[in-house]
Amino acid sequence: MEPVNRTDFSEFFLKGFSGYPGLEHLLFPLCSAMYLVTLLGNTAIVVVSILDSHLHTPMYFFLGNLSILDICYTSSFVPLMLVHFLSARKTISFIGCATQMCLSLSTGSAECLLLAIMAYDRYLAICRPLWYPVLMSRRLCLLLAGATWALCLLKSVTETVIAMRLPFCGHHVVSHFTCEILEVLKLACGDTSVSEAFLLVGSILLLPVPLALICLSYALILATILQVPSAAGRRKAFSTCSAHLAVVLLFYSTVISSYMKPKSKEAHISDEVFTILYAVVTPMLNPVIYSLRNKEVKEAARKVWGWSWTSR
Repeated sequence: MEPVNRTDFSEFFLKGFSGYPGLEHLLFPLCSAMYLVTLLGNTAIVVVSILDSHLHTPMYFFLGNLSILDICYTSSFVPLMLVHFLSARKTISFIGCATQMCLSLSTGSAECLLLAIMAYDRYLAICRPLWYPVLMSRRLCLLLAGATWALCLLKSVTETVIAMRLPFCGHHVVSHFTCEILEVLKLACGDTSVSEAFLLVGSILLLPVPLALICLSYALILATILQVPSAAGRRKAFSTCSAHLAVVLLFYSTVISSYMKPKSKEAHISDEVFTILYAVVTPMLNPVIYSLRNKEVKEAARKVWGWSWTSR
């Protein structure tokens, strides 16, 4: 099979669930509802954290960044996925595929780092409360968030350029509903070792390493909480980080199960179900978890809601 010249290679076919039309019709309203909740919930978190001065703290600054990441991540592929659920033509342009790949890689990578930063923030707040205002200054918060966005974007642009510059064979069917880089690489005729090496290094740096730092932070937090004499004090201390811990467990368990498993030449429907789980469900649950587990967010939301009604 001859490689196709990239100048003539104009689009990919996203197979997705095309072999399961009944499943597509079931997933369309379900994913539409989850995407709408994701947009509304995460937008509400951002708005509340900006408008309420009581939430102008490092914890809610990073939470706002997490909400923006969730909005950008899901918006990079969900709208097109919903269109394809109802369309027989499930194609995406070469440039569109590269753009989608880069955006999903960068925002997904940034979320891994941001969750580790949030765990470190909770560690300082609970284990080093007297030093917390000094150690987690506004300048450091901006530096950590900015470096996370910039480094992950640079990493993802590099991975995307290396992958999309490979020669592709005549077969251009991506066995996924997005331009997932591992599936796109299966279509390449050239040597993919460089691209796979970049992905392996990135996976190690962005999955086990941040997760290890998160586990270490929470181990130290737990040790500190257990030293608190009163039961009420222990409950209050743990409640400040329980929401973040729930989000971490949900996010990392689904991502690791998808990206750290042995590589297979054949795509399985379970792979795409897992992708929907961590790519659509997790961003939807993040604002729900934080609003249900955090009294400050609920109080701030009530204030903002009250202001909106009284201003009418």
